[in-house]
Amino acid sequence: MNASQIRALANIADKPDASVSAQLIATRRICRLFCHERATIHQERRALRRKAAKLKAFLPFTAAAVADLEQQASDHLAESLEGMNRALIGIGRAVILQSASTTAALGFDRLCDLLSVNPAHRAQAIRDGDTNIAALVFIACLEDSATERGLVWGDGWPLYQACLLAMADFIRNAPEDALPDPFAPGAPFGPKLPPVLRVV
Repeated sequence: MNASQIRALANIADKPDASVSAQLIATRRICRLFCHERATIHQERRALRRKAAKLKAFLPFTAAAVADLEQQASDHLAESLEGMNRALIGIGRAVILQSASTTAALGFDRLCDLLSVNPAHRAQAIRDGDTNIAALVFIACLEDSATERGLVWGDGWPLYQACLLAMADFIRNAPEDALPDPFAPGAPFGPKLPPVLRVV
């Protein structure tokens, strides 16, 4: 990963006179670089785990080698990965929390242009009410929608990955009273409430 390139992009986004468009473009580029690097690290870790899996066929003679490879896979660039995850969580939080102000500053059409939302998907986004940046990126997954569409859940474009990490971090670290109980009556996994009856 080119740290100087990320610093240059961060400096562009942090300039006091930078437009919201320039900030969003720089942020997307930073996310793209981080996501690419994360994917590379995960790929290298999977390669080490595949080597360990091949050696498991010869257990118990290869137990030490298997344990060593699995430890290498867990430790491989762990600090870099944690730093990138922290940075992406911060970006995801900013996208979600500043969604209204970013959308108001840019307008829907300009926002869609900057996110590369296919014009064919814009009308559907308006009908669904997905008109702010958080909804376009995280809920409707329309960032770069003109390109590949058959992504698996959890795989997405850079800002989606940042928002997903931020949401997962919030769920993991939020106080208990900040989240609703999914098993409460009427909740998705809870018992169904009796129907409300009315005299007509």
